[in-house]
Amino acid sequence: MKPAGIHHIAIICSDYERSKHFYGKVLGFPIIQETYRAERQSYKLDLRVNDQAQIELFSFPDPPARPQYPEACGLRHLAFAVESLDEAIADLTSQGVEVEPIRLDELTGKRFTFFKDPDNLPLELYET
Repeated sequence: MKPAGIHHIAIICSDYERSKHFYGKVLGFPIIQETYRAERQSYKLDLRVNDQAQIELFSFPDPPARPQYPEACGLRHLAFAVESLDEAIADLTSQGVEVEPIRLDELTGKRFTFFKDPDNLPLELYET
């Protein structure tokens, strides 16, 4: 089996409105659909990343915290491709998002940096 690509990335957040604003307004992913699931007391927000991929943003009552220690098992981070790292950083910092210093990928020679979402999920910007 060879998957055709990534369909979606699911993220559980602690504060739905704050994360909805961050992913929808700060990062600029358009909303596809918003659903409230009363039986779960949960929102599900579908956001378009590009023509192939989506982010599914979920809220649940009292979700457990994400492990914060380095190199824990599981998803390490999400990386978003950007054409201009400098422009992306300027946009984020103008909206109050702290961005780490730019690094250089020693294998590809490409520039990248990290920042965090409202729940401290590490996110990367990788210059294409």
